[in-house]
Amino acid sequence: MTFSLLREETVDGDQLSAMLVQNPVRAAQAILSAAKANFVDAQALLGQILLDGNGIERDPELAVTWFQIATRNGHAMAQNMLGRCHEHGWGCCASPLKAAAYYQAAADAGLDWGLYNLGNLLATGRGVTQDQQRALACYRQAAEWGHAKSMNLVGRYLEEGCVCPVDLPAAHEWYRCSAEGGDFRGQFSHAAILADNGKVDEALHWLSIALENGNLNFLRVSSTTLSGAAHSEIRALAVKYRERITARKNSLKYIIK
Repeated sequence: MTFSLLREETVDGDQLSAMLVQNPVRAAQAILSAAKANFVDAQALLGQILLDGNGIERDPELAVTWFQIATRNGHAMAQNMLGRCHEHGWGCCASPLKAAAYYQAAADAGLDWGLYNLGNLLATGRGVTQDQQRALACYRQAAEWGHAKSMNLVGRYLEEGCVCPVDLPAAHEWYRCSAEGGDFRGQFSHAAILADNGKVDEALHWLSIALENGNLNFLRVSSTTLSGAAHSEIRALAVKYRERITARKNSLKYIIK
């Protein structure tokens, strides 16, 4: 995609992504201009930066408006993001039922994230009847499309034998693919298998990558798990996980101030 930035200058999607890091205000101006000119990708991206407050004043309600505009123009990720907004109450009233409908529409349009998010609602029974079989089907389809988070969950179902036969070799392969695809939970799952098989150095490698990528909740749970690991080298890594938690909390306090 190419957005018009100035009369004599255009930027493509990769350039715009770089601008959002290097000069988010200038990028936001380009995105706003392109969205108003009816570039559908820009409309969806404008919703995202309004939701995040990236280069523009945070406005979740206006973000929902732009996601709705992009959705009417057939943008699958905008449908998925409307689902996210309704699931979590970002800029609108929380409604898992509406979230499920938007996720289904995004999934029907071929979006892996739509399948993944719909699978999460099906697995937990939020907005829809709980159905682990359908949840697994959603995760499996998304995984086959290359969605790293779904790969990890397919591995979990296969490891635990939830609504499917236990298949440890297949579970381990999905964990490996998820780890290599960049999902921090997949990296942790893959590391656990490596550690169980005595490949401690490889496990430490993936645990260190997960440490860099993981969110705060993941770090909290994982630090407790690592503290009880059989290998002393892995138990020692729990300290770094706790240090990262403290650093993240301090960073959040700074941002709030």
